[in-house]
Amino acid sequence: MVLAPPLSYVRLMTTTLHIEHPITDFATWRSAFDAFAQARATAGVIAERICRPVDDDRYIVVGLDFGSTDEASAFRSFLQTAVWSSPANAPALAAPPRTMILASAT
Repeated sequence: MVLAPPLSYVRLMTTTLHIEHPITDFATWRSAFDAFAQARATAGVIAERICRPVDDDRYIVVGLDFGSTDEASAFRSFLQTAVWSSPANAPALAAPPRTMILASAT
């Protein structure tokens, strides 16, 4: 019988689109974020994390995991051209987002 390694030893190769920016209001931001759930799924997002600094309720940090760098890059382009460029699509955006595409370090 062959046993799988413990989960802590299994590493999935993922690429993360890291996004951070100030917001005007979390409820408004969350509503806009949720409106693009289907776009994230279609783009290949396999996991997402939303974090807020403990000392700044008007700042957001998002991690979107993809299976490839190309998927992450394409979705970042979509956000830049179709979402963040439109106040109607990003009503709580208080300043331009800072983004970076991160790969797992092994």
